[in-house]
Amino acid sequence: MSDPQAVERLVNRGLRNQWYPVLPSWSVAGTPIGITRLSENLALWRDDAGKVHAIEDRCPHRGARLSLGWNLGDRLACWYHGVEVDSTGTVRKVPAVSACPLEGQQCVKHYPVQEIRGAIFAYFGDEAHPEPCKLELPEELSSPEYGAILCFAKWKCNYRYAVDNVMDPMHGAYLHAVSHSMAFGDKSANMQLRKTPAGLAFEKTGQRDVNFDWVEFGQSGATWLKLSIPYRPSAGPGGNFGIVGFATPVDEDNCLVFFFRTRKCSGWVRDVWQFMYRTKLEGLHWAVLEQDRAVLENLAPDARSREFLYQHDTGLARVRRMLQQQAEQQLAALEAHRAKGAPTKATA
Repeated sequence: MSDPQAVERLVNRGLRNQWYPVLPSWSVAGTPIGITRLSENLALWRDDAGKVHAIEDRCPHRGARLSLGWNLGDRLACWYHGVEVDSTGTVRKVPAVSACPLEGQQCVKHYPVQEIRGAIFAYFGDEAHPEPCKLELPEELSSPEYGAILCFAKWKCNYRYAVDNVMDPMHGAYLHAVSHSMAFGDKSANMQLRKTPAGLAFEKTGQRDVNFDWVEFGQSGATWLKLSIPYRPSAGPGGNFGIVGFATPVDEDNCLVFFFRTRKCSGWVRDVWQFMYRTKLEGLHWAVLEQDRAVLENLAPDARSREFLYQHDTGLARVRRMLQQQAEQQLAALEAHRAKGAPTKATA
């Protein structure tokens, strides 16, 4: 049976064996950059061909941050003593000494990465699952029929609160009641759960395309949330305004939110929508996000342990249980993997 504290710690820091967006693409150029994600330190950089690489931000020699060093294209050189580590985490050169045993050794962790719609995704595996799983994102991000604009922010709260917030459609009618797109509809509703191919949907019964009326929680190599906000014709072409969101843990007290704003349009229609979004709508959407951030960053201490949930919270309660069960399964699989690889008394 899993240790409850270990399960809670794993969920709070972020489940493993899946992809997470870690940075917007524009933030990584030639100079190495150091970040913390899932309580792990990473160094990212682009090589001469523009490809992004990510490795553990630790020089195996003395533990200096590789992100403080030099970009040599296919590798980073540590600022402290010049040790060169490539994108696989292997030491390629120790210039201060000849025939150093470190050379040729894979000494630091590396993270598979890919760029999608202006975001850098990294795979966080555990010892039992070092190879990346397949990443399949919703059609709004995988189909060229949709335009997508990335919104990125840091919130000073555990990522689970950001997930809970999206799994709570009812808050739109209250917290965002003066929003240009969420100032309509009933302030009470019955809610229902529905299974989907990638996870589940939580939705209002009897109200659709009026407010924040439904949300889908999906897991398909990454954990994502999807919702739709109705738009009036004055907001430009493309129909309803879609959002595909991700919450990436930084540590147990901070997270990053990645919200892709999507509309089904292409060609000149997409150009019109994106122009209107940048010039007219973006500020309004940031105001809505700021309302979410202000509430979540100021929740009561240990808020989850002192709640009184009701019917509108069925969706977030189900997702919480799913994450807990997945953490239990990951810890059990990791324990079995380690036991299988441990020497027995007869061979020790």
